[in-house]
Amino acid sequence: MASGGDDLSGVAGRYASALYDLAVEQGSTEEIATALRGFAALIQESKDLERLIKSPVYSAETQIKALSPILDAAGVAGVAANFVKLVATKRRLFVLPAIIEAYGKLHDAAKGVVRADVTVAAPLASHHESALRAALAGVTGGKAVDLEVKVDPAIIGGLVVKIGSRMLDASLKTKLNSIRTRMKEVG
Repeated sequence: MASGGDDLSGVAGRYASALYDLAVEQGSTEEIATALRGFAALIQESKDLERLIKSPVYSAETQIKALSPILDAAGVAGVAANFVKLVATKRRLFVLPAIIEAYGKLHDAAKGVVRADVTVAAPLASHHESALRAALAGVTGGKAVDLEVKVDPAIIGGLVVKIGSRMLDASLKTKLNSIRTRMKEVG
């Protein structure tokens, strides 16, 4: 059975673990991870697809019938497509985003990769991104770091890094808010 540092005890964890075990047997862990990430992106982009997945109003048959052309158009085929349809058949489609996230964690753990979400005020130069990746690799015990960089001018400067459940907020906005709070306490 697949194992990792993350808690896989819920429905999403059990489904993800079963899918990961099957993917390992077939040697298609990377292919399935890519397909599932693509499908998760579609869910985030389309409110209609999200409604189809989360709403208990639709029958399993209706969900499967609607999902088939979407999966085909998205290039999700084989084991990944069959898995999504199986989840719909079992009336667990509302858990699919969590299943995809759990599968991603299993896949990353097996590859020795850590994902980091980084928010910056302006796009990073490639040498800054490399330096950040190296610094984060040192923090994670030498594991490879996959950066997801988002630009948010609202943080003014600095950066916010999230790795798993850990977060470092070194943004200028947070520092200014902290100073403002201290000044209100004094005066």
